[in-house]
Amino acid sequence: MTTTERSTRKLTVAKAIVEAVTTEMERDPTVFALGEDIGKYGGVFGQTAGLLDRFGPDRIIDTPISETGFIGAAVGAAVEGMRPIVELMFVDFFGVCMDQIYNHMAKIHFFSGGNVRVPMVLTTAVGGGYSDGGQHSQCLWGTFAHLPGMKVVVPSSPADAKGMMIAAIRDDNPVVYMFHKGIMGLSWMSKTSRALGPVPREPYETPLGKANVVRPGRDISIVTLSLSVHHALDVADELAKDGIDCEVVDLRSLVPLDTDTILESVGKTGRLLVVDEDYESFGLSGEIIARVAERDPSVFKVAPSRVCVPDGSIPYARPLEMAVLPTPERIRAAIIEMLRK
Repeated sequence: MTTTERSTRKLTVAKAIVEAVTTEMERDPTVFALGEDIGKYGGVFGQTAGLLDRFGPDRIIDTPISETGFIGAAVGAAVEGMRPIVELMFVDFFGVCMDQIYNHMAKIHFFSGGNVRVPMVLTTAVGGGYSDGGQHSQCLWGTFAHLPGMKVVVPSSPADAKGMMIAAIRDDNPVVYMFHKGIMGLSWMSKTSRALGPVPREPYETPLGKANVVRPGRDISIVTLSLSVHHALDVADELAKDGIDCEVVDLRSLVPLDTDTILESVGKTGRLLVVDEDYESFGLSGEIIARVAERDPSVFKVAPSRVCVPDGSIPYARPLEMAVLPTPERIRAAIIEMLRK
């Protein structure tokens, strides 16, 4: 058994996040966490399980249901030299606290002429697929990526969940860390058979702003993130039986966005399919296509395409919800259509 094999075991995304936070709280006394149900309950999706017992209520702080209040408190703590991790339980709730997030967390560094840092992590759960309606099922990462002043990252694997959380905590900028409920590894929630993955025991940072080619291929580039990475890989495995070779690019980070890796992939395959569980209009999918077209439109063998959520609220009824989400069936159909052109 090699040293790497001894130091790596399989974890869920939820446990990988807990391990990352534990590592940083033990290393740095200025790191603390606050939010609704993160203490005794351990987080709705298991992302803070066991932290209260380990670090106590002074560093793992259960808050009232007042997002404006506790996110504002985290901003103040960051300005004063702490490194808070503050949780917005569902990204859909951003409307009640966006002033603190965007007019304060994201802008203070700029307003101060670069003299004041805001080193904090805002964590939030995203995504649908489990019939929880329009107020608990959106991704909205395009909304946050559109607004300057914040890094926006979205891990898709346990290894990246740990490495990106450590990098986010150590970053001197505000980082929005979004995790999809469907990849957390909870038995009642998981939407992928790839929920478990190898994670090194040692602390490490996954660079923020660097995409990952998780499956090389020659026929088409599928550029995506989060749960849709798993769907794309499943579809790619299926299509490989028919001789179709898909390349899957996991963005991992929206801000910064790794345009170079996208361009390199599309330059090789000539076909670009963007899969995004956010809304289609004015979002990530259009931005990626525009960046490639602006840099070198000659790389396209056929017009780029996208599989996104249509511009409407996520339905509660499961058949309707499945019809609007970027499911493997929709991804496969889009690939076949592009290869016919």
